[in-house]
Amino acid sequence: MAEHSPASSKLDLDGQAKEISAQNADETSINMNPWPNPDDEEIERSVLEAQADSPPNRPMGEKLEKTASARGVSLTRTLTAKSTSSSWQDPGPPPDGGRQAWTQAALLHLTIFSTFGYTTSFGSFQTYYEGTLGLSPSTISWLGSLQIFLLFFIGTFSGRALDAGLFRPVYITGSILQIIGVFTTSVATKYWQLILSQGVCMGIANGLHFCPTMGLASTYFVKKRSLVLGIGALGSCTGGVVFPILIQQLLPKIGFGWTVRIIGFIMVATNVITISFYRTRLPPRKSGPIVEWAAFKELPYLLYCVASFLYFWGLYFAFFYVGSYGRDRLGMSYGDSINLLLTMVCVGFIWRLLPNWFADRVGPLNMIIPFVFLCGIMMFAWTGVTTPATLYVFAGIYGCGSAGIQSMYPATLASLTSDLSKAGVRMGQCFTIVSFACLTGPPLAGALIQQNDGDYLYAQIWAGTSFLLGGFFLIAARIAKVGWRLKCRI
Repeated sequence: MAEHSPASSKLDLDGQAKEISAQNADETSINMNPWPNPDDEEIERSVLEAQADSPPNRPMGEKLEKTASARGVSLTRTLTAKSTSSSWQDPGPPPDGGRQAWTQAALLHLTIFSTFGYTTSFGSFQTYYEGTLGLSPSTISWLGSLQIFLLFFIGTFSGRALDAGLFRPVYITGSILQIIGVFTTSVATKYWQLILSQGVCMGIANGLHFCPTMGLASTYFVKKRSLVLGIGALGSCTGGVVFPILIQQLLPKIGFGWTVRIIGFIMVATNVITISFYRTRLPPRKSGPIVEWAAFKELPYLLYCVASFLYFWGLYFAFFYVGSYGRDRLGMSYGDSINLLLTMVCVGFIWRLLPNWFADRVGPLNMIIPFVFLCGIMMFAWTGVTTPATLYVFAGIYGCGSAGIQSMYPATLASLTSDLSKAGVRMGQCFTIVSFACLTGPPLAGALIQQNDGDYLYAQIWAGTSFLLGGFFLIAARIAKVGWRLKCRI
């Protein structure tokens, strides 16, 4: 065995010292970010602990090796979120780019287009059903709220299925149910038939699609995760524009049945593409509960779930009822009422991407808070809208705020999950909490309108209050996570 001379030992120590000095220089440049990440502090604490464990008389080489080892272990744990479970092997850090990763982002956009985009356009169905079925707005809104409820509620189970390696069978099942739901809607003539087809079947299908694909895309990105999830959320904007335009243009010409069938053929095409190219990155994590109760012991996560319930409670009220408000209260035509919905959705093309781009720099939780308060303010401002022109202004501004919320919601939730192997289950259980807000919100708004003899004042005050309370709980979640520090990326 070759022996090391004192000179070579000195060179080794000098090399290690230079390497760690370079690491310190890199960390110094990272910490110059005015919005520091609290995870960086965990790395520094690990390094200091490793240095403290080394006795003063220990050779410098051993100290340097222990310090470097602590840095490596801590950085690996932080960046790759390695699970301690023996059944889950970490494949390495997310690629944060490349053809495969960006393909998943594009496919996520298509999935959200045919799920959330279709659900967002329910306002055009709401106005049509009110004129043809002769039912109250509150009764009809159960169709849309049931879709959103199931979309989020199924997330607890479909999200865990992603972690367990069952993404493909779950997604294909959702695709089959989606096609069945949309084509049976096209032949439905009674309310109970619409409940089963457009409400239950489409809702379950969308729930099997939405949460797993959000979780899947988040496993490919860390630094650009908020932007990528924003690109995916933009699909609700694309679908929220395409589907109402189809309904507006085709319904008077070819009738309800063939209009919905054309939407169905579009969904067939999107499902063929997504099933062909979706690829999971993480190996299955077979063990683990459907609900991770330990997550609710983390105060920031718990407060964020409460906040999400509150602002989602009032979020879809305007999407479902802005057209009815324009027609019933201001005397606007059916075509103009659809244009109101399109205005609300179209502005989201910018505000589903721009906040997410900034969120990767200042933190998604920091970004979502002002959008929640903006929506609350606009709900109170809606009480003073008395002309079609001001209603268009309301639709545009509220559309900006709601777009920021919808795009930032999953990104903020993902940022509170450090272990990527649990991304699906944690996202899914928060989606389930939100589902009950989406189920009860629009019907509650309709009941308040009916209780006030068709006046929207009670519903507007309720929705505005729920937004403001949600904003305050978001602030509480931020304080629980990083304290009172203002410039902290979270």
